[in-house]
Amino acid sequence: MSKNHEHAISIGDGQHEKKAVDGEEKRSDIAKTLEANEKIAPVYKQLKEKLEDEAEKREQRDANKRPDDRDREKAKPKIQRVPIIMREQKKFEKYYQPRWISVGPIHHGKLQHETQYKLALATKFIHDSGLGTEALYTKIKEKIEELKNCYHEDVVKGYDDDTLSWMLFFDGCSTLQLISSYVNSDELKALKIKNDQVALAQQDLFLLENQIPYSALKVLMESCGKEKCDQLKGSLKEFIRCNVMAPYKYKKSLKIEIEKPEPAHLLELLRSVILQHPKRRHTGCVDFLKLINKDLTKDNGQGQQSFRSVQDLHAAGIDLKPSESCSLRDITFTSLCFAGWLRIPPITVDDLTGPRFLNLIAYEMCPDNIDSDYAVTSYISFLDSLIDYPVDVKELRSAHILHNLLGSDKEVAQLFNGIATDLVPSPVYMNVIAQIQSHYKSKWRTWMAQVYHDHFSSPWTIVTFLAAVVALGMSGIQTWYTVFSP
Repeated sequence: MSKNHEHAISIGDGQHEKKAVDGEEKRSDIAKTLEANEKIAPVYKQLKEKLEDEAEKREQRDANKRPDDRDREKAKPKIQRVPIIMREQKKFEKYYQPRWISVGPIHHGKLQHETQYKLALATKFIHDSGLGTEALYTKIKEKIEELKNCYHEDVVKGYDDDTLSWMLFFDGCSTLQLISSYVNSDELKALKIKNDQVALAQQDLFLLENQIPYSALKVLMESCGKEKCDQLKGSLKEFIRCNVMAPYKYKKSLKIEIEKPEPAHLLELLRSVILQHPKRRHTGCVDFLKLINKDLTKDNGQGQQSFRSVQDLHAAGIDLKPSESCSLRDITFTSLCFAGWLRIPPITVDDLTGPRFLNLIAYEMCPDNIDSDYAVTSYISFLDSLIDYPVDVKELRSAHILHNLLGSDKEVAQLFNGIATDLVPSPVYMNVIAQIQSHYKSKWRTWMAQVYHDHFSSPWTIVTFLAAVVALGMSGIQTWYTVFSP
C-alpha cells in the first residue's frame, strides 16, 4: 500500500472519529443540562436503562402502523430550514435565527444564555403538571418516531432517539410554560424574565427553523389532566391572539381553533388564524347596486396591472377603507358609478412584523408544502403594489388600515418593498386586482373622480360650487326678466 493511500485512509479515519466525537458531544449536551438539575437527574438515570425495551416496542408499533397513517404523515409539511431563495437577501437573514430561546434541533445549543431560563421554565411546568419527569418524558418517548417524522431528515440525522426525545421533552415543557407565563404575566416576574426578553421570545417562537411539533405540545398538555390541559390550551389560544398582527379591537373577536385541523406547529397555527375566511355581511341593497353596476364593468381587467400605488388609486376615485375583519383574505373592492372602495384588513406594523411575515412566506415556500395557496405571499405582494413612497404609507395610516409602531413612514415602505422582493403572487387576490384594474382603466370614471375631487371633496369646495350655481341661476333669472318683462 502506498504512503499516499495510507495517509488518505488515516485522514478518513480521523474524520470519522471526529464526526463520531462531535455527534457524541451533541447527544450528551442535553443530558448534561438535565443531570445538573437535582430534581431531574435521578429520574434521567433510571429512564436511560429502559431505552432498549422501548426500542423493541417501537419497532412493533411501526410494524402495526396502517399504510394510510403513513400517507397522512407524509402529507404534512416538515419542519425544515428556510429555503435558500429566502436567504439571498442578507439583510433579512437575522430574521430566521432565534435570539433568546432555541426550540428543536436546528438551532439547538447556539444560545448559551438560554439554558438557565429553559431549565427554570421546564422545572416549573413539570412541578405544576403533578406527574413528574418520568411520566411526562415517557409520553414523548413513546411518540418519538411520529415526532421525528415531523422534521426533515437532514435536520434530525445527527440525533439518536434518546437525545431527540429529551430535547423535545425539555423544549416542549419550557415552551408551554413560557406561553402560560406570558398570559399570566406575574409568573414571568417570578421567573425573572424581563419585558425585552419576552419580546424576543415572541419572535423566536414563530420562526420556521425554531419549531417543535404541535403533536409534542399536545402530548404534554393532555398528560397533565383535563383541567390543566384546558388551562394550557386556553393560554395557547390567547398567546396566538396576542401575536396576530392587527389592532386589539379586531383580534379580540377572533375565533381560534387550535386543533381543527391540527397544525404542524405554532407558525402554521398563527397562519391559519390570520387567514380565516371572513364572514360576509352584504345586504340586499348592496348586492342590487352591484348588479346594476355590472354592465359598467364589463372589462374584466385582463392584462398587466397598471396601477402602481395608493396615489394612483386616489386619482381614479378609489378610496381606502379598513375591512370588517383582520383576516388577510378580507380584501374586497366595490365599484359604483365613478366611485370605488378598496377594503383592506387593518394591520399593526412593529419590530415583529418583518420576521413574522418573512417566516410565514418561507413556510409557504417549503418544497413539501404542496397544499399551500401562498395567501400570505400574495398579501405582501398586493400591499407592495400599493406602497411606492412614504406618502402611500401615510394614506394607509389615514385610512386606519396601517397602524405604524415601527418608526417613520419611509421605514415601513422600505420594509414591505424589501420583503416583497422577488415574490411571485398566487391567484388569491387576482379577482380583486382585476376589478380595480377595470375601474382604473375607465377614463370617464377618472374624469368624474377628478371633478368630484376638485369641487366636492371638502365642505369649502362644495360651498364654492353651490355659490357659483346660485350666482349663475340668479344671473339667468335676471336676464330673463330683462328680456321678457312687459
